[in-house]
Amino acid sequence: MLITDILRRKGTDVATIAPTATVAEAVSELGRHGIGALVVSTDGRAIDGILSERDVVRCLSRRGAAGLEDYVAHVMTTEVTTCGMDATIEELMVEMTERRFRHVPVVDGGVLAGIVSIGDVVNSRVGELEAERQHLSNYIMGR
Repeated sequence: MLITDILRRKGTDVATIAPTATVAEAVSELGRHGIGALVVSTDGRAIDGILSERDVVRCLSRRGAAGLEDYVAHVMTTEVTTCGMDATIEELMVEMTERRFRHVPVVDGGVLAGIVSIGDVVNSRVGELEAERQHLSNYIMGR
C-alpha cells in the first residue's frame, strides 16, 4: 500500500503555523486540532520545519514558562524528513521506527501535499493484515 492510499482515506489537510508564531500560539493550535505536530510554513506550500509536542516539551524544560514566548522558528526541528506520494507504508514504518519520529509531511512536486502520522501507518497496516487474514480464512474454508 502507498502513502497516497492513506491520504485518499484521511484527506490532505495539514495544520501549519508560521515560524514567527509563538510557542504559546503553537500549543493552542496543537490543542485546537487535537494533533501532535504542526508543519512550519510561511505559505502553506513550502516546509520550513516541523514543531512537535516533543519540541515544545524540550523548550519548556530549558526555559520554563518563558519558553512560551519564544518564536516557533527557534524551537522547531529544521531537518524534516518527508516522503513522496509513492512511498510505501512499509518503508515509512521502518524509517519512523528507526529515526523515532511520529509525523512525516508528504510532498508532491516539491509542495506540501499532506501529513502522515505513525497512527495512520499502523492503522493502515492493521487493515492490510486483517484483509490478508480474511482472504486466507475464505481460502481455507473454500469460499
